Amino acid sequence: MAVRKEARRAKLRKKIRSKISGTATKPRLSVFRSNKAIYAQVIDDSNGTTIVSASSATLKDKVTKVEASTIVGKTIAEKAITAGITEVVFDRGGYLYHGRIKSLADGAREGGLKF
Repeated sequence: MAVRKEARRAKLRKKIRSKISGTATKPRLSVFRSNKAIYAQVIDDSNGTTIVSASSATLKDKVTKVEASTIVGKTIAEKAITAGITEVVFDRGGYLYHGRIKSLADGAREGGLKF
């Protein structure tokens, strides 16, 4: 029997999260991708708090999903830098580093985040 997409992603996500975690000095940039929107959070795992977040669900412009991901990456970078964060650990959340995930990461790098 074939493994469902959700089960495959959950297995990958668990493996990734066992290797990385965010701290106060170097928090985790977590990404969630739905069919309609993409969400990003900068998380401090030692305290269990979300420092900043951004999503494409709040965008008013009509843009493609990849362009929206780049905008979200730049937005999360701006918010993180104003919060005093310049360096993060990237958590792709079990998704392949391709398409919208890659464009979000590139947008965050353009915005000034280092990872």
